[in-house]
Amino acid sequence: MAAHHHRGIDHRHRLLRPTPPQATLRPPLKLDAHQHFWDYAAHAGDYGWMGAAEAPLRRDYLPGELAPLMDEAGYDGCVVVQAREVEAETDWLLALARRHTFVRAVVGWVDLCAPDVEARLDRHADEPSLRGLRMAVHDRANTSFAASAAHVRGVSHLASRDLAYDLLIRTEHIPAALALVDACPGVRFVVDHIAKPHRDGVNLPAWQAGIAALGRRPNVWCKLSGLGTLPGTGAITPFLDTALAAFGPARCMIGSDWPVSTLAAPYRDTMATVETWCGRLSSDERECLLGRTCASFYRIEEARL
Repeated sequence: MAAHHHRGIDHRHRLLRPTPPQATLRPPLKLDAHQHFWDYAAHAGDYGWMGAAEAPLRRDYLPGELAPLMDEAGYDGCVVVQAREVEAETDWLLALARRHTFVRAVVGWVDLCAPDVEARLDRHADEPSLRGLRMAVHDRANTSFAASAAHVRGVSHLASRDLAYDLLIRTEHIPAALALVDACPGVRFVVDHIAKPHRDGVNLPAWQAGIAALGRRPNVWCKLSGLGTLPGTGAITPFLDTALAAFGPARCMIGSDWPVSTLAAPYRDTMATVETWCGRLSSDERECLLGRTCASFYRIEEARL
């Protein structure tokens, strides 16, 4: 009888103990996978790619301007990508990342075709924010530049340093990009701006075939970025559908291409293009597109800012 009474007391005590508070579920991390900063006033000569159509971009665009725009649109962090082909650009972007915690990763520039490319890469070995590199492949007169021996050699050294490579290409550069990707199976690649197709359908079959071929390579991802400034005036949805079919949500990521995107629309409207389009997907798929894929690709910690 006493034993039974003792068990009853224990039972009442368990009921009276306070239950631990439930863990607060944090909303999924949202990341802008592609944007730029530049100090145009100090380095105007380095921005030769800014033609007459880009005249509004010929001023400084710095973190203090982007931060409130990201907050308004609900984004927690971003990946800043090089806009000048000088190594000082990489140092400058890394310094910005040290000062602004919402800059979660840097895609810098190193001359990957240089004979001493390994020493150039190792100079940045202790920089935790450097997660990738890029060369302006689509600005080279030679459409086969991506597959050139010097470039392939340089890109191949990224794998051992866990650095990714951003493919800045158009449709005509896809065959060489495929050769590069196949030659460097250990490197993670991401296609910037869905390879810049013409929205009016020019060269559409070649772009569709090229995107499908890139998507068949497991070490290639795709940025749904730079959409507003793609050439032509056709609907963007079919191009997004094609990219999604080729890569799947786990290898697609949203990017603004700010401030270049301001030539077409404000920041929030730019991001809304992809957000609205992916509304038909599952919540898990949307989380991939709006942040999780980017975090995985660029090795960004999921901790909140």
